[in-house]
Amino acid sequence: MNKLITLSICILMFLGNLNSQVWVTTSDQQSLLSMQKLIPAIASDKSQAILINEQEKYQSVDGFGYTLTGGSAGLIWRLDKKKRQLLLEELFGHSVNSIGLSYLRISIGSSDLDGHVYSYDDLSSGELDLSLTKFSLSQDTLSLIPLLKEILLINPHLKIMSTPWSPPVWMKDNNQTQGGHLLKNYYAVYAHYLVKYIQSMASHGITIDAMTLQNEPQHGGNNPSMLMDASEQTEFIKNYVGPIFRSLNINTKIIIWDHNCDHPEYPIQVLSDIDANKFIDGSAFHMYNGDESALSTVKKAFPDKNLYFTEQWTGSHGEFGGDLNWHMKHIVIGSLKNWSRVALEWNLANDSEFGPHTPGGCTECKGALTITDSSITRNVAYYIIAHASRFILPGSIRIVSSDISGISNVAFKRPDGKIIVLVLNEGENKIQFKVAHDTTAYHVALDGHAVASILF
Repeated sequence: MNKLITLSICILMFLGNLNSQVWVTTSDQQSLLSMQKLIPAIASDKSQAILINEQEKYQSVDGFGYTLTGGSAGLIWRLDKKKRQLLLEELFGHSVNSIGLSYLRISIGSSDLDGHVYSYDDLSSGELDLSLTKFSLSQDTLSLIPLLKEILLINPHLKIMSTPWSPPVWMKDNNQTQGGHLLKNYYAVYAHYLVKYIQSMASHGITIDAMTLQNEPQHGGNNPSMLMDASEQTEFIKNYVGPIFRSLNINTKIIIWDHNCDHPEYPIQVLSDIDANKFIDGSAFHMYNGDESALSTVKKAFPDKNLYFTEQWTGSHGEFGGDLNWHMKHIVIGSLKNWSRVALEWNLANDSEFGPHTPGGCTECKGALTITDSSITRNVAYYIIAHASRFILPGSIRIVSSDISGISNVAFKRPDGKIIVLVLNEGENKIQFKVAHDTTAYHVALDGHAVASILF
């Protein structure tokens, strides 16, 4: 009887270990999201341990992904249909060869990574369209909308966030696509413009889950771009966007800021207005300045509001290992440990010349994919996000994971009950450690500057 019990326990342990795996990417690219054995720790293993405690819970996760810029959409859409479908299945599917992207950010009108600047209501100089009768998504129907429809067939649960870089120039005080402010007498018209966008996308079967009100509102040097200070954003929300969303039963989340981590006082100022606060879901961040602790600063001030990390680019002159380490430490692990519900990298795809982009747009932004007529190259941002998107399913909840020397980590409990731990070895040398949860412990040996996704 004892032998039978022992055999049964061994079989159960063996079956459990089949579902306990680790995927590794090394800075020298010798391993790229490669699956390795996850070895149960033995009793004599004295390695330092990451201790998992699922009793203490933090935020849940909405998803991981990229900004699907107009340029990215055009490059992917122009692929041969069979090649495009295989790529979309790899990006958004749930097979063993897919990375399971679950969240996309798109621009309202053009971003700077479109081939040209446009809005949905461009007019000749001196014209106005206060009733928005000339509003049209025609530019987006060329590639963005049909591509999103194909993506949604693969992953109908994908969440989409939209962001404007600039309203139509006739609504701005400088009458230009670059910089300037929204004229106060057009606040109501622009609020209707955003509503019309949400409704028009819905008519194509595309739900906009969340909307930020201005990309980088303190950066007017991009093309397109617009400046919007905290008092302007507050007034726009509480007197225009919030009330019209409520009156029309629009459920799209309103998210503020969408800029760097060096000015948490901006979202705090907007959220401090009681009338604006009631319409706001949360705040979004980039990190070209500041550090990820800014998210926790805002969370501490307004614990009932959500946090989102929505953009960070990898550059044409970046080095794979350095970008992998910095982005995993700060953008993925760092933002998640500071309450973010998403981690999004900047553009999904570019061509071999880092285009397309607008005149004055980013000339060095390196997509997760480089697409040419004959090939698709997976760049560092692909692996940065894949280490999270493939394993941290939407609805996963962040739980406690203890710190150990030389290691950055964050842990989640998935809806299926599995534990997933993202780990970065910050040092040059291989580190051996354990990951322990309840009575289960695994031994991990991780090369210097390598990243691991540990699932058990």
